[in-house]
Amino acid sequence: MPLSEKQRKHLRRLAHALSPVVRLGQSGLTDAVVGEMDRALDHHELIKVSVRISDREARDLALATLASRTLSDCIQRVGHVGVFFRKNRDLSKIVLPD
Repeated sequence: MPLSEKQRKHLRRLAHALSPVVRLGQSGLTDAVVGEMDRALDHHELIKVSVRISDREARDLALATLASRTLSDCIQRVGHVGVFFRKNRDLSKIVLPD
């Protein structure tokens, strides 16, 4: 189910105080990075990811690939940081507005 703009705004507000928990560096997008992000999303639901790639198109592609490989939504991208959300199916911590 796609997120509404009201829900995205709520998630951006919650993510403001978060620090990046996953960092994508010179090694690029590896299976280990995807696995770590998958575990972080299972535990936190809403995370920030820092992508240290200088080329904007490559950075956008890396964030889109991360979202598709982890079945999450990229809520926001500001500079080198992306905010991702994936609702936990078993025990959701974040309540989304209608």
